[in-house]
Order: sequence, then C-alpha cells, then structure tokens
Amino acid sequence: MIGCMAIARKRHREAIESLYEDTCTVITHDPVKVNGVTASYQDVTVYSIQPCRLSFGSSPATSQTDGADEQTQTIELFIAPELTIPAGSRIDVTRQGKTVSYKSSGVPSVYPTHQEIELELFDRWA
Repeated sequence: MIGCMAIARKRHREAIESLYEDTCTVITHDPVKVNGVTASYQDVTVYSIQPCRLSFGSSPATSQTDGADEQTQTIELFIAPELTIPAGSRIDVTRQGKTVSYKSSGVPSVYPTHQEIELELFDRWA
C-alpha cells in the first residue's frame, strides 16, 4: 500500500509541476555584522531560476468606506516542497518575459507535492 501512495504522490507532483510556466529567484535581506553589531544589510540570493506558478484570485469587498468598495487580490506562489523560503523573503517572479517583485507574507503551506506561499507586491525592505 505504501508503494501505491508513493506512486500517487509522484504523479500528483508531476501534474502540478506540468503547470509551472514561471520562474522565480528568492532573495533574503541579511544583516552584516561588524564586531557583533549590525553594520548594514545585504541581499542574498537563496534560490535562482526555480520553476513555479503564480495563481491570482480576488475576494469581494468586505468593508464599506466613504469611497468605492475595496476589492483585494490574492496572489499565491506554487513551488517545490523541498525549498525553504523564509517569511519576508523577496521573490522575483518572471512570467511571460516580465519580472515582478513580491514578498512572501507568511509561513508557507507545505504539502508532499508542492508548497503554497501567499505573496504581496514588494515595495521595499522593512
């Protein structure tokens, strides 16, 4: 029975990865310490040119404002489960020849076949 489950997971992962049309580079903003004190920060590329897929969704307005109702867009990244992507990383996604910078907004949901990471547009390092 274990063999059947492994085969099913392998096929499921292959099906998900067949939808990966994008690539991404994952970058962290790490402190540079001098004599134990943070002197500056440097960008460190953790992964580069990783196959992935963006998924876009929207949710209806949830609150009434003085102006127009506000609709929010949800952006999720699907990527291989064995990659460790820290919350707050900048993720540069290349999709149809155009690169857009996002940040991972939280802890990923990791499954045996893939992981899902909620993204926000990247503005600047905090």
